[in-house]
Amino acid sequence: MSQVKNWEVNRIAASLGAEIHNTDLACIGGDEVQVIKELLLEHKVLFFPGQTISLDQHVELGSHFGEIESHPNLQNPYTDHDKVFELAASTGGIADEWHTDLTFMEEPSVMSVLHMVTCPEVGGDTMWTNLCQAYDELSEPMKDLCESVNALHDALPHNRTDKMMVHPVVRIHPETGEKALYVNEHFTRRIVEMNANESEVFLGYLTRWVQSPRFTVRYSWTPRTIGIWDNRCTQHMVLNDFEGERIIHRVTIMGDQPRRASDSKYEPWTRRGNKSDTSRQDRQLKAYYRSLSQAN
Repeated sequence: MSQVKNWEVNRIAASLGAEIHNTDLACIGGDEVQVIKELLLEHKVLFFPGQTISLDQHVELGSHFGEIESHPNLQNPYTDHDKVFELAASTGGIADEWHTDLTFMEEPSVMSVLHMVTCPEVGGDTMWTNLCQAYDELSEPMKDLCESVNALHDALPHNRTDKMMVHPVVRIHPETGEKALYVNEHFTRRIVEMNANESEVFLGYLTRWVQSPRFTVRYSWTPRTIGIWDNRCTQHMVLNDFEGERIIHRVTIMGDQPRRASDSKYEPWTRRGNKSDTSRQDRQLKAYYRSLSQAN
């Protein structure tokens, strides 16, 4: 592990998460960026309290880690910046379901850099869960099944069910080689190789499993804190237990294509005999594969 003089690193949960003190993220260079990358691989989510950073400096900070894109579906309520995504509680911007950012895209988010601009004195904490630990603690038969199937993700929470993508249920972290469960309650619709009823049971189990408290960290925000997390191996959600305003600015680093842990053993589900669909998810799955065939 590289070192930066005077940086103080404190773990804040057994599973994941560390708070970093004595830093100024408004003006970091190559050495500091490398240390942050290494710390992120180790702790998966990092918190830097007491930062003073402008919108442009926030974007510059994110650009040290890769290409930045604005949100593909949502518009900022207050802030006009094409690289910054804003969520304000007063306009309904509370991400209070467990999710990994933008999994309905072909290349979902690699990492997110969040600036807590305004937060309530009490409540509005954010939780993260360690998807590698969630995978590791599955039984061997369950691991084998998870590695054999894929899941369909869509942008239904953004009223865009037409934006869909299939990703492996278990993915390989490209830098650490760890295996991670890659389904979430917010964007994941069904298991591709299972019928709708089987998928509902299996996917419901997995999305509840990754929320087990022992896999998580809960962070209580203070204004001017920067949070950085790895979207390849975590999920997060906001606790909607507060009154008043809560405003976050986020830059999102893109360009990650999930790599599966092993080859799929099964074909996508198709209804046998009577060809009528039994659910919206069946129709959606057909639409997804129809769009692929038309594109080719």
